[in-house]
Amino acid sequence: MISIGSLNPQQRDAVLTIRGPVLILAGAGTGKTRVITHRIAHMVAEGIPPHQILAVTFTNKAAREMQERVSQLLPKSKKTQDGSKPDRPTVCTFHSLCVRILRRHIEKLGYKKGFVIFDYSDQIGAVKKILSHVSAKGEKTDPAAVLAMLSRFRNGGSQARAFVDPAVAALAEHVRKKYESALRAANAVDFDDLILLTLQLFEEHPDALEACRAGYRFVMVDEYQDTNATQFKLLQFLAGEHKNLCVVGDDDQSIYGWRGAETANLLELEKHFPTVKVVKLEQNYRSTNVILTAANAVIRNNPRRRVKNLWSEKGQGSLIRLRLFPSDEEEARSIVEEIDYNRLGKRIAWGEQAILFRTNQQSRALETALRQAKVRYNLIGGQSFFDRREIRDFLAFLKTLLNPHDDVSLLRVANVPARGLSDVTMERLLSASHERGGSVFSAMRHTDVQESCLSRIAESIREFVALVERHGQRLDAGQPLLLQAWAEDFLNEIGYFDELRRSEKNQEVADARARNLKELILALDGKEGATSNPRSRLEDFLDRVALDGERATEKDAGNDEVTLITMHSCKGLEFPHVFIVGMEDGLLPHSRSKDEGTLDEERRLFYVALTRAQETLTLSHCAGRKRYGQTLPCHPSPFLKELPKDLVEWVDGIDKKPVAAGQAGNLFASMRAAADI
Repeated sequence: MISIGSLNPQQRDAVLTIRGPVLILAGAGTGKTRVITHRIAHMVAEGIPPHQILAVTFTNKAAREMQERVSQLLPKSKKTQDGSKPDRPTVCTFHSLCVRILRRHIEKLGYKKGFVIFDYSDQIGAVKKILSHVSAKGEKTDPAAVLAMLSRFRNGGSQARAFVDPAVAALAEHVRKKYESALRAANAVDFDDLILLTLQLFEEHPDALEACRAGYRFVMVDEYQDTNATQFKLLQFLAGEHKNLCVVGDDDQSIYGWRGAETANLLELEKHFPTVKVVKLEQNYRSTNVILTAANAVIRNNPRRRVKNLWSEKGQGSLIRLRLFPSDEEEARSIVEEIDYNRLGKRIAWGEQAILFRTNQQSRALETALRQAKVRYNLIGGQSFFDRREIRDFLAFLKTLLNPHDDVSLLRVANVPARGLSDVTMERLLSASHERGGSVFSAMRHTDVQESCLSRIAESIREFVALVERHGQRLDAGQPLLLQAWAEDFLNEIGYFDELRRSEKNQEVADARARNLKELILALDGKEGATSNPRSRLEDFLDRVALDGERATEKDAGNDEVTLITMHSCKGLEFPHVFIVGMEDGLLPHSRSKDEGTLDEERRLFYVALTRAQETLTLSHCAGRKRYGQTLPCHPSPFLKELPKDLVEWVDGIDKKPVAAGQAGNLFASMRAAADI
């Protein structure tokens, strides 16, 4: 049996309760991942077959970390006699779970087995196509807004209330049908489909549901407060019979309502599982009691919540510091000065300090000040590796070779590099595909479509069709094939690397783009090499890419750099020293919250930000903030009044003794020497 002696009594109770419905209310910093992983290991020690255990979370990163920690707790398993992998629990995201299920059963729903997953860029492309046919002439509609509307409409729940207006609902239904038809034509699914189609499968095919229930007898869900209506329904299907469902979450940290999260899933769990056992984790291992007492006081103002009170054995700690600045530029400059002083005067590394803000626009002044002070920083949420042009082109090429009827991917790369297939030509081919009720690629293969074009354009179409078919057929040749070599052959034949160099004036940028591409190509074959079916390997690769929206190359954790991060992105993270900037009415709470009735969620966002701090916490606000080129007056956030006065101190200037002007240079020189920088 695993050792649980290091767990506190509440954690131990959560670990030992392995049958029936359980709600683990895990406050910020209370060791929930430790509880989840020990609970899984305890179930295995109690004789539950590992393959019957399913743990679901929201991000690939969280799933990987949990899988690694579970593996460390479980006894080392040798390979089975037939050489297959040892039996292990399944730890994955909701989306990757549904991919596993659909890969086995999607043919029951009328799809071909080798479906592709549309990522965000593919979805935007599909919506743009629909809008080009349904929008009035000259009317500009934001495809991203339409896509967000579609997602809310298709997922239902409280997020679909906007569609009670019959006119809006009719338009949404029309766009939905067109969108789903476009996906079906390409044998593609999007992220919403992964869950929606799995629900459809369970409703229409009880045998598939029974197979899944038999496979997963014990279900655990992390970050349960972030589940939406369809995810909750999926869990009901999986655990509704055996009721071995353990959900772990904190309603006080539910900050993704705009993304469809339903706090009611956690608050009203007893309605669906009346016998649920509730275990509260309230001992915090992250922060001082000053920080926790302040956070408790703030969140207490939310009326609808499960009561919990965080506490710590780390002592009282220093008071929360509150600062007022005349402008956002002065706020940024002074905060950066303090961060650099902390490093030089107090030996607090840049990497131990973080700046949190409510909106992305706030990062501009902060980044400017950090660069001017030559302070290294990492902006979390910058451009993703997979959003780079060369990576998007390459993935579109792969999808086209795997499935030429994927219109979105084909339209992106049909004329990359330029091969005589202009935008005008592609629009005509798109129209021809609509007339024939097929894909663009099918239209390109029609001799009558080719004959309707100028001879040089017809020749370009034939050459492109031959190129796609020739390289696509190599995936099904039945011979060992290294995808890396296959992809390089294709890119070299079309001259893509040369095109990258031609399209960039800066040679260093061009070389960096080429390196990015080659780095991704190296990952195509995975660990299997050429031993398995190349088409299946390519499908698996594209699945992983589509499901993982995170950076492909994570920064070295040893890098000494200040973290710049939004409050929405900081959940799950912790930093010794935290600066929360822009504590102004209109920023936090955001001006939209009053109209949308989401003030409680804004308070939860502040609570999440407060509980990221381990040792020190500094809050700041401005008397004026620059908007659209002019400085407008600002008012303090009403949340500041909710902080206990005895836990807050007003601070003017940086916490250091004044230094005479003539001595400043010598002092900083000696400090830098002492810090060895």
